[in-house]
Amino acid sequence: MKLRTKICEHLEDFNTANIKKDDRYQCVECIKTGDNWVHLRTCQECGVTLCCDSSPNKHASHHYQTYKNHSVIISAEPKEKWAWCYEHKSFLEYE
Repeated sequence: MKLRTKICEHLEDFNTANIKKDDRYQCVECIKTGDNWVHLRTCQECGVTLCCDSSPNKHASHHYQTYKNHSVIISAEPKEKWAWCYEHKSFLEYE
C-alpha cells in the first residue's frame, strides 16, 4: 500500500494551467543588491521570482512573511515541477 501525503487546501486547488512563471531566471531582490542565490522560487499569487532558503538572503521566505496571503510558491528551476505552501508546510509534485 502506497502512503499518500495530505496536501492543504491551497495545493488541492492548485491549477497547473494558471502557473505564474518568470522567464528572466533571477532573484529580483538579489539583483538589486548585487547578491547571489542558490535556487529560485516563484510566488503563485503575484508572480515574483525570489531566492530559496538555501540562498543567503532567503527572499522567498521573507516575501511570504511580509505577504501572508502569498503562501504558494513553485520551483523556478528547470525540470522541477513542484509547489510548496509556506502556511501549511505542504508539498505537491505536478506534471
